[in-house]
Amino acid sequence: MAIKTRAYSVDGKREMTIDEFKRWLKKFDDDKDGRISRDELANAIRVSNGGWFTRRKSKRLIRSVDANGSGFIDDNEIKNLAEFAEKHLNVRILHW
Repeated sequence: MAIKTRAYSVDGKREMTIDEFKRWLKKFDDDKDGRISRDELANAIRVSNGGWFTRRKSKRLIRSVDANGSGFIDDNEIKNLAEFAEKHLNVRILHW
């Protein structure tokens, strides 16, 4: 389930809006609790050509973007995750 986007930019990054990013991410919310766990995030990154993403790395990532320290990424923290995706996952989030 790769990240499906409408286009690639000149620099080769996949482009999507923040709403498209949220919809894509919610596909990995296996328990449908409205939050993304460490395992769900690792799976999302792995299947979107992010390579083998270990539990340890996903735990560190969750800590770095999890503003309230809950151990999950919720709707209020999606922006932090989008910033990570732009830096590390070859994605450009379009802010219209």
